[in-house]
Amino acid sequence: MIHTLPSPSAPLKLGTRGSPLALAQAVETRARLMAAFDLPESAFEIVVIKTTGDDRALIATDTPLKELGGKGLFTREIEQALLAGGIDVAVHSMKDMPVLQPDGLTLDTYLPREDVRDAFVSPHAASLADLPAGAKVGSSSLRRRAQVKVAYPHLELVEFRGNVQTRLQKLDDGVAACTFLAMAGLIRLGRPEVATKALSPEDMLPAVAQGAIGIERRADDMRVAHMLEAIHDTATGQRLAAERAFLAALDGSCETPIAGLAELDGGTLRLRAEVLRPDGSESLTDDRTAPVEDGAALGRAIALDLLARAGPNFFDWRS
Repeated sequence: MIHTLPSPSAPLKLGTRGSPLALAQAVETRARLMAAFDLPESAFEIVVIKTTGDDRALIATDTPLKELGGKGLFTREIEQALLAGGIDVAVHSMKDMPVLQPDGLTLDTYLPREDVRDAFVSPHAASLADLPAGAKVGSSSLRRRAQVKVAYPHLELVEFRGNVQTRLQKLDDGVAACTFLAMAGLIRLGRPEVATKALSPEDMLPAVAQGAIGIERRADDMRVAHMLEAIHDTATGQRLAAERAFLAALDGSCETPIAGLAELDGGTLRLRAEVLRPDGSESLTDDRTAPVEDGAALGRAIALDLLARAGPNFFDWRS
């Protein structure tokens, strides 16, 4: 269906990081808006904004992301540009987004969710189970690291960051025997063949909001709100409402290993959840269903129950 814009205006500015994946997500957003309003490409401008998370000198270190600033590393400068009026919307990978937005900004538009699974990538093995004791597993994700340690305590973990090309080169150089990427990112980059194996949620429960693109706007910009309403995917919004409520109740960030996945079956929402000790010594899980309209309440309830089961100091880092 073709929608009508409230009024003509200058090109809509879409702010994004400059990585190949971030640009692909911005291009997808632009394409959906072009189709919804029958507009030419010239009606939009993609604005690349460098974030702290894009500082190669900083991110190339072996310092865990939690010590460098957490999820805000990938969003702060973009949100500042949005608040200042330098861009009209911000396009984000939802798994990078903090659960709270700065005053004056709203995040209520999601594109249809892509494949939620993690990809196991290795030139040496078909799966984690095939790796010998002491093999190095490369990952900077606290969730993935803890999940590996729970299931495969005999493997060694090493910090491992960079784009797809960088990580593949590190594998070739022997820095690690395997790593993980998000299937959604590989698909959006047109490179699904990079995955040695797509891991089912039963094998590795994904990050909250993995595979989802979110579009942030200024809360008082009604013209942009109208435009974004035309491309919002309701099902993705319902799933993320449950997942992000779960995350928010846990005060989740890059500093805590948390996984969660909501799925829809008609009017029923199923939420699978997991919290792990950072050292991978323990994992607690839950799996419940509720009417889709109660998804956020379900997420909060599961989080509170897991916190009660975990007890104090569950997320503390051990020396």
